[in-house]
Amino acid sequence: MNETIRSLLAKVGGLSTSVEAISDEADLYAAGLSSFASVQLMLGLEEAFDLEFPDHLLNRKSFASIAAIETTLSTILEDRKVA
Repeated sequence: MNETIRSLLAKVGGLSTSVEAISDEADLYAAGLSSFASVQLMLGLEEAFDLEFPDHLLNRKSFASIAAIETTLSTILEDRKVA
């Protein structure tokens, strides 16, 4: 999951820092992630993991860091198992 997130960030993130140099907990918005790029990232994640982000998780907090994205994706995947 981490590798896929990092790959998508490198492709659409527009970050000022190399994705490899960013820690999992680093603030992606401080590293240059824009609102537009976060939408592009979300679309890429939906395609890569065959899921859809629910409205309540479409917020800045969900995309604040690589760790936050992993948590968000895990929550969506877990909710899907339960449903």
